[in-house]
Amino acid sequence: MRRWNGWGDDTIEFALNEDALAFLAQRIGHGSPVADAAYEQACAQIAPSRLAPHPLIDTAPEVRLRNALGQSLPDWLRLRHGVIETAPDGVAYPESPEQVRALLEYARQHGVVVIPQGGGTSVAGHLTAPAGDQPVLAVNLTRLRQLHYLDTESQLATFGAGVFGPDLEAQLRARGYTLGHFPQSFEYSTLGGWVVTRSSGQQSLRYGRIEQMFKGGKVETPAGTLDIPTFPASAAGTDLREMVLGSEGRMGILTEATVRVTPVPEYEAFHAVFFPDWQAAETAVRHVVQAGLSLSMLRLSNPLETTTMLALAGHKKLISALERYLGWRGCKDGKCMLMIGVSGRQGAAKAALKDALELTRPHGGVHIGRAMGDKWKQNRFRNVYLRNAAWAHGYAIDTVETAVDWPRVGTMMRAVEAAATAALAEHGEQVHTYTHLSHLYAQGASVYTTFVYRLAGDYESDLARWRSLKQAASMAIVENGGTISHQHGVGSDHAPYLVAEKGELGLAAMRAMFAYFDPQQIMNPGKLLP
Repeated sequence: MRRWNGWGDDTIEFALNEDALAFLAQRIGHGSPVADAAYEQACAQIAPSRLAPHPLIDTAPEVRLRNALGQSLPDWLRLRHGVIETAPDGVAYPESPEQVRALLEYARQHGVVVIPQGGGTSVAGHLTAPAGDQPVLAVNLTRLRQLHYLDTESQLATFGAGVFGPDLEAQLRARGYTLGHFPQSFEYSTLGGWVVTRSSGQQSLRYGRIEQMFKGGKVETPAGTLDIPTFPASAAGTDLREMVLGSEGRMGILTEATVRVTPVPEYEAFHAVFFPDWQAAETAVRHVVQAGLSLSMLRLSNPLETTTMLALAGHKKLISALERYLGWRGCKDGKCMLMIGVSGRQGAAKAALKDALELTRPHGGVHIGRAMGDKWKQNRFRNVYLRNAAWAHGYAIDTVETAVDWPRVGTMMRAVEAAATAALAEHGEQVHTYTHLSHLYAQGASVYTTFVYRLAGDYESDLARWRSLKQAASMAIVENGGTISHQHGVGSDHAPYLVAEKGELGLAAMRAMFAYFDPQQIMNPGKLLP
């Protein structure tokens, strides 16, 4: 069963070993476990519903609590400390686009705010109910999950937008196809959520980001149904897909999505390469990605993330032997690890890997095979469970991510880490911060930074620490010319920083577009636009 106040399945544990806990204690001090609020205590905070009765709407406190928040750290703080504050007045689980249309008509007639929901995995504050006099309806789309049609000639598949990642892949793979979209939230996020937040999967180097996959669909808006047909290409004015991509529920509810699919690859492998330092590693991966090889993934960890990953790996004797070998090959304290993924026909995939490895050697790259890659693939969707384990030992984990052109990559990495360190120092705390390049492009790269720090133990102090860290890191991103989000969307957490990227005229154009589809402004207000 899904955890109500944490990540994932409540039967799955991904524990921190003793060496990992000792490593954290050395870096930032011992954590003090926090007593979580009881489920019954949280449910008791849910206020009586203000919604007029409707046969599709459930107003039970338990249902409303489980649809009240996402997975951002402020969401966790509210759930763990039992400070719920706001929740939807009811939750609907439509089973057809017609029912979605009926719910929007109900909301329009009664002045009800609508928050579309998928898997509830947002880490940017997309799902928080606004405070105020208007009642709030959460529309949970996870019953819209069927594969409606697979066109094998065009390699297009049409799904209900509420389909979860594993269900989508199972339906496709039974027919020999894959979408190939694997964000870390894959197990609990939905196709519709990927589209409206412009998600990026771990193997986007082969399959593309979601905007390259999304080919058409249907959106129910307060002003009517927007039907977007599929074309291999079109020069007919504005691409309507672009209005839906990244719209975050502000214009309506995506009910169906047609996506480009590909045959399941006959071969797939992930290999690890180590470099002596960051400068060599960054130069090497830039040369590899700009060579245009048929790779599926490049993921480069900076020295501290590399050290952290090795500390968390367990198998102390094996890791010690690896460290000795790498030291002998020139990869010592400042070493960086690159993960290279290849997918496709076996001959072509192996040839691409060979070419990539050849490009890394002039920069001191040391190839150690696929053992660590196999382990990474095994845990690719489980590592996020470390958030639960860290919390149990008194630590919080949060992230920010951005993307910049190549000349700014190193500067951005250092600026974000320094900003977080300074922000927590104001609270008398240290932060363990490390970075990787999660997605690489010929033009530049995403810069994904993780922060681990100690919990204070009370809601207001923990929220103050998060706010300081988030603001400092976000301002560092803006001041160094990065996008405020490469893959997590904007929500409410990133909205204050959007103007630096879009400008006032750009924001005004977005507001005007959303107002056309949603004249009463009932669709997810407060999200995306500041």
